[in-house]
Amino acid sequence: MTPRQQPIAHRLLLCCIATLLLALTACKRDNSGEGKMIFRYNESSGITSLDPAFASGQSSIWPCNLLYNGLVDLDDSLRVVPAIAKSWEISDDGTIYTFHLRDDVYFHNTSYFQFAKPRKVTAYDFAYSLGRITDASVASPGAWIFQKVARDENGNPKFTALNDSTFQIELTQFFPPFLGILAMKYCSVVPQEVIEHFGKEYRRHPVGTGPFQMQLWEEGVKLVLRKNPDYFETDENGTRLPYLDAVAISFIVDKQSVFMEFMKGSLDFMSGIEACYKDALLTKDGKLQPSYADKIVMETCPYLNTEYLGFMLKGDNPNNPLNIKEVRQALNYGFDRAKMMRYLRNNVGYAANSGFVPRGMQSFDENRVKGYEYNPAKALELLEKAGFPNGKGLPPIPISTSASYLDLCQYIQHELGEIGIPITLDVQQSAQQRQMMRGYKLPCFRGSWICDYPDAENYLALFYSKNLQPAGSNYTHYVNPKFDKLFEVSQTILNDSARNEIYTQLDSMLMEDAPVIVLYYDQAVRFLRKGVKNCAPNPVNMLDLRRTYKEK
Repeated sequence: MTPRQQPIAHRLLLCCIATLLLALTACKRDNSGEGKMIFRYNESSGITSLDPAFASGQSSIWPCNLLYNGLVDLDDSLRVVPAIAKSWEISDDGTIYTFHLRDDVYFHNTSYFQFAKPRKVTAYDFAYSLGRITDASVASPGAWIFQKVARDENGNPKFTALNDSTFQIELTQFFPPFLGILAMKYCSVVPQEVIEHFGKEYRRHPVGTGPFQMQLWEEGVKLVLRKNPDYFETDENGTRLPYLDAVAISFIVDKQSVFMEFMKGSLDFMSGIEACYKDALLTKDGKLQPSYADKIVMETCPYLNTEYLGFMLKGDNPNNPLNIKEVRQALNYGFDRAKMMRYLRNNVGYAANSGFVPRGMQSFDENRVKGYEYNPAKALELLEKAGFPNGKGLPPIPISTSASYLDLCQYIQHELGEIGIPITLDVQQSAQQRQMMRGYKLPCFRGSWICDYPDAENYLALFYSKNLQPAGSNYTHYVNPKFDKLFEVSQTILNDSARNEIYTQLDSMLMEDAPVIVLYYDQAVRFLRKGVKNCAPNPVNMLDLRRTYKEK
């Protein structure tokens, strides 16, 4: 071998070694950690707490769903099903709920908190856990869900353990959605002794009853949850759930980098669609690009999320054109939602030509609740009626949005500009925008409302005058006594069909008054690596990994 050939051969040897090492590393990764079945996903928003009392956004709700259980749960059809409560009764007047608990549910034993003996969940744990949500010193954002729970003479909520296995809740009045509310992650059971041991640091030391328990959390880097070997649920064949050995969550902020990691196989799952990769993955009609069919599975279903623009109607400022109903209606007629969805969302989601209650809810009825189609001639007619012929004299209307929705708002700005309606855009950080929205400081804002519980009351309550800020969620300051009266009637009706009938009337009333522009009803979209099974989306886009597994 000549001196010139020696370095070439050396380099070839190094390349072979590097290739072998990469192959071995890839094999180790594909085998999910030396034979372990590990499900990997990314959370770009980060996670600040694993305390279910603070599970107010998807980034924290998903891991809390893996760590905890409550009395009841929702199935994929949004029916309330048993969880730790194996059965329940509701009194004839609808105010007393009595739950009978399983006797085989135990809290996790973890590296940071060991119980002296297996710690069974009792009704007293639920009395403590739900009472904690209403405790002002805890400051849980979920306290509102128990507004209709009765109080005793000392002001304590009536959450009562009748014995170890029987738990009772008393309400001040009949409230049809209440059972569904109890499926929210806020209502998870936690052990009092662990909360008291860690105090505020419980957020980093969760102890639940769920299918997974915490193993490692390096904030901003990785969260690892491992299988709970004592989980109480089994499949139809009697096999103890979950099937997975662990869940690993990374925290990559850049969405393009997340996409690249998914394409490399470092992630098993991606939820939703981002502008930076939508055209790479999707055809124009919202289907998976055929070139990825051998590597990726795409699954979709209606997602109970309404995207909208809200108008702030507080006050009677004559110089604010948004206080004029005809102007709000003209804005609704002035742009093509179907085209917006086709070009900006690749048809992921449904153009909202009906009401505020989204597709997928029981009361959704596009034949009875008529929203707004694209009709520029009608928009111009309404502008003239409002005193702004062809938009003349109409001051610019500012729309506040976050960067994630800027493309949608730019589209609306252009379309409305074509018929003489001037629009300006105010791009803000999401947190700042939410704060200003709640303070009634934004004339027009981009918002979304994701279902908290499976009843249209959750959407229509946004327009009930008794839910005005700061205590409630009426961000538009919509006040209509007729709406309020009919809304209150709806909450006295036990029969779902009769109640849904009133919900359609309320939704139609909203569309006539136009306190919002409903943009689209969302669609849950999941991209899965081939071989990942039983991880389909659901109407509330909950991540449920109890039955998920990975084929070898």
